[in-house]
Amino acid sequence: MSVIPSPEKIFNVGLGFWSSKTLLSAVELGLFTQLASGPMPGEALRERLGLHRRSARDFLDALVALGFLEREGDLYRNAPESDLYLDKGKPTYLGGIFEMANARLYAYWNSLTEALRTGKPQNEAKEGGELFEVLYADPRRLKAFLQAMTGLSRESGKAIAAKFPWDRHRHFIDIGAAQGGVPVQLALAHPHLKGGGFDLPQVGPIFEEYVASQGLADRLEFHAGNFMEDPLPEAEVLLMGHILHDWDLAQKKRLLAKAYAALPKGGALIVHEAIIDDERRRNAFGLLMSLNMLIETPGGFDFTGADCIGWMKEVGFHEAYVEPLAGPDSMVVGLR
Repeated sequence: MSVIPSPEKIFNVGLGFWSSKTLLSAVELGLFTQLASGPMPGEALRERLGLHRRSARDFLDALVALGFLEREGDLYRNAPESDLYLDKGKPTYLGGIFEMANARLYAYWNSLTEALRTGKPQNEAKEGGELFEVLYADPRRLKAFLQAMTGLSRESGKAIAAKFPWDRHRHFIDIGAAQGGVPVQLALAHPHLKGGGFDLPQVGPIFEEYVASQGLADRLEFHAGNFMEDPLPEAEVLLMGHILHDWDLAQKKRLLAKAYAALPKGGALIVHEAIIDDERRRNAFGLLMSLNMLIETPGGFDFTGADCIGWMKEVGFHEAYVEPLAGPDSMVVGLR
């Protein structure tokens, strides 16, 4: 007898927005931060979060079933992953990216079908704006965005610190450094390293505040500029994290060529993204991130390691390789 396929995967993915929005609302409400100090009865937690009685029990127990909370009797506590990554009071907090997803991306993804048919962004651009112009014009939204980028890149930064041969280098610059999440991880792991970040002038105070909070102001310096218009600062190692996927192919190659020009012989460029596997079958996150670039940018897209290696060699890098990092992210290292 032939085995009849289960429809479970279809239901889980087709109605996946139920699970997603439940988690995003929990982050928005600060649920995991409330529970960071210890277990709490359901009624006390409901009152603390300001939830209606009708919804509270199902909401909390849904998070138990999804694995984000644990429950003994009527006492709720954070699951280990939630406690480590979704408590705002911990330096490992990743929720900034989910705060941004809740505030912006969730609504914009409702227009994915239109984006697939038109090839046009579905974010602020539909109202005559441009993503980065809108974000960078509002200091509050800019800081939230940069904090989200720290959450997105922190674990990859730790992996880059561990996997790249930093003992051969002394100076690096992160291009499009945002709040400085990756430079901070590199400097914390390698006391001999000095470096900094290169980004638009508005980012400077936010970068410097974060770096100072980590006790690294004497080793990490902010460089103001526009990486699409200005020469890149010179360093032994340049990094581009979740930057290259924002741009179309011609712009990608232009940025890679500018990095090549700024590096000395023996220098290296590290591109880290949710690199798509070469067969384009396994890294669903990377492929979905590329759809997110469709939603967010006029021409951006994510790419495979083979794609990036080919572009690097085209602009002059003599060798390039791919190294897995954390989660769906990998780095492509180009050697000059």
